[in-house]
Amino acid sequence: MKAATTWVFKAGDGAMPPALTGRTAEQAVLRRCLAGVSHGEAPPHNVVLLGPRGKGKTALLGWFQQACAENEPEVDVLSLTPSALPDRAALVEALAPRRRLAKFLPRKIGVASNGAAEWARDNGPRDLAAALIARCRRRPLVVLLDEAHTLPLDAGAALLNLSQQVRGAAAPFLLVLAGTPGLPSHLNAMDASFWPRLGQGLLGIGRLSEDAARQALTEPLAEHGVDIDADGLAAVVAQSQCHPYFVQLWGDALWQRHLATGIGSITAGFAQTVAPVVAAQMADYYQQRFGELEAERLVPAAVALAKLFERDGGADVSDQAVDAALGELATEGPGARFATREALKRLGYIWQPPNQQPPAGWRPGIPSLMAHVLRQAAASPCDACGNHAAGNRH
Repeated sequence: MKAATTWVFKAGDGAMPPALTGRTAEQAVLRRCLAGVSHGEAPPHNVVLLGPRGKGKTALLGWFQQACAENEPEVDVLSLTPSALPDRAALVEALAPRRRLAKFLPRKIGVASNGAAEWARDNGPRDLAAALIARCRRRPLVVLLDEAHTLPLDAGAALLNLSQQVRGAAAPFLLVLAGTPGLPSHLNAMDASFWPRLGQGLLGIGRLSEDAARQALTEPLAEHGVDIDADGLAAVVAQSQCHPYFVQLWGDALWQRHLATGIGSITAGFAQTVAPVVAAQMADYYQQRFGELEAERLVPAAVALAKLFERDGGADVSDQAVDAALGELATEGPGARFATREALKRLGYIWQPPNQQPPAGWRPGIPSLMAHVLRQAAASPCDACGNHAAGNRH
C-alpha cells in the first residue's frame, strides 16, 4: 500500500489520470505508429484525437509523449500549442530552428553569409520540407499538437502540407493532433484532402465504458488501500455519466473524504456524503460552458437540440433531425444553419464519433450538460424564445 498523499485523482487541465483506462484501441494505434517511426519508417497516416472537451484527449497525448520517452528514446518528440505557431515563420523556427540547421540540412543546401540557411530567407514550405526530411532521416520526429481546432490557418496549412511531403519522402515523421469536434471543418479550410488520408488514424475520444469508468476509480483507490463496494461504485459511475473529467471529480472527492475520516471502505452511503461537493463542482462546470453559449448567442440553438435529444431518449439523431431543429431558428438560410451546427460542434455540445459502422448519428457531448441548458432556458424564457439569437432583448 502506498503512503497517503493529498491528491490521487487528477481533475482538469489535461493532467494524466492515475489510471488511464478505456483507451486500449487508441493506444494501440499510437504504439504502432511509434514503432514504425522508431524503425525509420514513415507511418501510413497521421493521427487525430477527436472529441468533446473533458474526454481525456490531452491526457492521451501526455501518455503518448511519455511512451515515446520511455520506449523509444531515439525519437525526438516536439509538443506544441497553437499559440506557439501564430504564423508560418514560427512553424519554421519550431520544426527546424536555425541553431540546428548545420546538423540536419543536407550538404547541397547552402548557408547564407548572415549565418542563416538560404531556405530560411522566405520560409517557403518546400525548403522547410527539405530541411525537415533531412532532420527526420537523421533522427525520427513526432510532433504533438493539442487544441488543434485553434491552429492559425497560415501555420496550419503549412503543417498539413509538410506532413504529406515528409511522409511522402518516406521519412520517419508522425503528426498527432487533438481537438474538439469542430476540428474537421477547421482543418478542411486548410487542406480538404487531409481527412481522407487519415484512415484508421482518426480516433474518436468519447465517454468511457462503464467497465473503464469503474476501473478508473477502483485501481487508484485500491493502490492506496481503499476499497469501494459494488453499490457505492455503481452509484458513482452512474452519476459521473462515464465522463472522464467527472470520474476524476468523484474520485478526488471520495479520496479527500477518506483522508478526513480515515474510513477505508467506500459504500453508497459514504459516496452520498460527498455528492453535494461534486454536484457543486459540476454545476460550476455547466455554468462556465453555458456562458460560452451566451457569449456566442447560441442558447436558442442549444435549447432546440437539447429538446431533440430529450425527445429521442438519448439515442443518436440523424442529420435531418438536427437540421430541422436548427432550421426553425436560422432564418438566414442553410448557411446560417450550418454555421450554427459547426459552432456547437466546436464547443463540444454535439458530435458524431468517427469511424463507426454503421456511421454514428449526432449525440450530445455530455448529456447532463444538455439537461442544464434546458434548466437554464426554463429559468430564462427570453433565451428560449430566440430573441437573443437575433440580437434583441425584451
